[in-house]
Amino acid sequence: AEARSMESLEKQLICPICLEMFSKPVVILPCQHNLCRKCANDVFQASNPLWQSRGSSAVPSGGRFRCPSCRHEVVLDRHGVYGLQRNLLVENIIDIYKQESARPLHAKAEQHLMCEEHEDERINIYCLRCEAPTCSLCKVFGAHKDCEVAPLPAVYQRQKSELSDGIAMLVAGNDRIQAIITQMEEICHTIEVGTRGAAAGCAGGAAQPLTPVPQENGRRQKQHVGLRFDALYAILEERKKELLQSIAAEQEAKLQRVRGLIRQYGDHLEASSKLVESAIQAMEEPQMALYLQVLRGTGGWAALGLITDMSKASMSSRPEPGYESMDHFSINVDYVAEMLRTIEFQTGA
Repeated sequence: AEARSMESLEKQLICPICLEMFSKPVVILPCQHNLCRKCANDVFQASNPLWQSRGSSAVPSGGRFRCPSCRHEVVLDRHGVYGLQRNLLVENIIDIYKQESARPLHAKAEQHLMCEEHEDERINIYCLRCEAPTCSLCKVFGAHKDCEVAPLPAVYQRQKSELSDGIAMLVAGNDRIQAIITQMEEICHTIEVGTRGAAAGCAGGAAQPLTPVPQENGRRQKQHVGLRFDALYAILEERKKELLQSIAAEQEAKLQRVRGLIRQYGDHLEASSKLVESAIQAMEEPQMALYLQVLRGTGGWAALGLITDMSKASMSSRPEPGYESMDHFSINVDYVAEMLRTIEFQTGA
């Protein structure tokens, strides 16, 4: 039970980068995960390959990398990894663990790891063909007697080194992928609002843009298209105003002519009505002599001529049939509509 507790404790004290027990000093990331300072610096340098040259300037800039445990983005100032806080609690626990353990915990675990076929034999060799740890008796008399074997510590160190290198490559690859994602997000931002961002760094060298970002971005082109159509709207509005003014001018001219004729005929009707009234009054006189005197007083026989002339007055001065129609102002814009529907973007030469 004590061995299991020590083994469980050691697992909590293993660095996710080098897979060894944390070495002093231990730094604590903003996400609360721990790394050896050297391992943290290695990951930081891989994600920010130009940081050293920048750090040599008078005012060095910072950088960023991702936590290998949770992928949280860690942003560092100009001090780099040396600006991170040390985890003194973990360092003290490591000191206590080392004082309590005479040998590394892996050695104690191996002391109790016995062969299932030979209960008194420790597992101390590794079968290269079967890729399994075994004991010496299994190699001499047992299932692995015809297999090639190697010392367990040598295989352990080799595979541990390979795994550590694989983890480092995976972390670097993840940072490169994250850098590419960041670039593509910046490209999306440029397409949407036109802000050009700087390319983010990635492992193995400074990242380059995936594709050239067009100077004429989407927002600017939308504004350009909008202005073009606004100009078309203005032309249509101006032409519409001119055509409406033509209709209004002819409408007013026709109304003035007809209203003039109405006044002319009204004056004629008024004069004729007064003449009829005077003539009726004259006709009501019963005495012939007096009637002739009255008739003479109104102009004599000239009154009869006036009545005759007025009754024969020409009524030809009036609007011709269909004069009120405004149908000749109809327009056909179908061909213009078809032409507008053919508007397309210009293709480059």
